[in-house]
Amino acid sequence: MPKLSATEPFVHEGAEVHNATFGAYCEVGKGARVLNSDFLNYAYCDQFADIANTTVGKFANIAAFTRIGPTDHPYQNASLHHFLYRSSYYWEDAEDDPAFFAARSARRTVIGHDTWIGHGAIIKPEVTIGNGAIVASGAVVTKDVPPYMIVAGVPAQPMRPRYAQGIGARIEALGWWDWDHQRLRASLEDFRSLRAEAFLEKYE
Repeated sequence: MPKLSATEPFVHEGAEVHNATFGAYCEVGKGARVLNSDFLNYAYCDQFADIANTTVGKFANIAAFTRIGPTDHPYQNASLHHFLYRSSYYWEDAEDDPAFFAARSARRTVIGHDTWIGHGAIIKPEVTIGNGAIVASGAVVTKDVPPYMIVAGVPAQPMRPRYAQGIGARIEALGWWDWDHQRLRASLEDFRSLRAEAFLEKYE
């Protein structure tokens, strides 16, 4: 039997999942934390990834020790400490601040389809990573990343497109990430052996 399931995510030991949804064949790595997020079909994160308030696209590949949608503190107030909004942790007669948490969770990060987020990368809230893009290990992404672009550095900067001109647009038009599970299996050998342009020529 395959390890991954069409109906339930494979959540490894020590992972924390709160208020999250998962499509088919998803995986959450050991010790990872997923909060207020949605994983679409075939998306996964490796061990100790920390993902909050994020929509993770189909076939997204999220490496270990990444931080996506890291939450902010109220730095414009007199204090930015937890006691402002997690007040019930400190006083029996104080409630947490629901408005703060609602504003925080509304700042969504979007990870596109068939993306690769490298080891230890950080992607800030309200950033969109376009389909097919690659974020290099250790990058800190503070701005949107175009589809099929490779970015690296602190802050992350475009390095080069993933494909030659026109290939990304053709993949977008093909939209193979919407194929059903059986069609993916039937095309597996071509996914493995053909370069992107040859794959397009066969399946367009």
